[in-house]
Amino acid sequence: MKEIVLATRNKHKVREITEILGSTSIKVLSLSDFKKIPEVVEDGSTLEENAVKKARVIALRLKRWTLADDTGLEVSYLNGAPGVYSARFAGPGCSYEDNNKKLLELLEGLPAEKRKAKFRCVIALSDPKGKARTAEGSVTGVIAERTRGRNGFGYDPLFFIPRYKKTFAELDSGTKNRISHRGKALKKASKIVKKLFS
Repeated sequence: MKEIVLATRNKHKVREITEILGSTSIKVLSLSDFKKIPEVVEDGSTLEENAVKKARVIALRLKRWTLADDTGLEVSYLNGAPGVYSARFAGPGCSYEDNNKKLLELLEGLPAEKRKAKFRCVIALSDPKGKARTAEGSVTGVIAERTRGRNGFGYDPLFFIPRYKKTFAELDSGTKNRISHRGKALKKASKIVKKLFS
């Protein structure tokens, strides 16, 4: 069976990515399956740079096909912030709740038309020699005035989809995976994976 490594230890991401790839012919591993693999420093200025770096570094280290993603929430009112700093928006070692709290504070009192946002995800797939290719997906929405829902992770409880009248955290995983930024990027990437592994 062919194998692919997800360059993350984030259990939420691993589950979501595995569900979207949905292949029984490819064994999906994560960094949690390997010992003494250091975290890759995400010091790129774009999502693309970070995703490619993570995929390439881990692929070369493990000599295996590796898939990495970098995702950013871009809020129009904040001139595209938090963007590439989405995971550490509230500072080093912050939690999902810390990031959501900071975002709500920055947008406090603003009407819906000034709370527009976009989720972007870049997937990088690297071969064992470090040659990488990318795929991107995005989805637009509005930042809710309070957290809603228990599904998902990160900014999902705040990312409201007007079409569904729900946040990502209120959607079932099937619907979310179909319409989300990561779902769209992975759908493109999975076609590359299946073609390469066929």
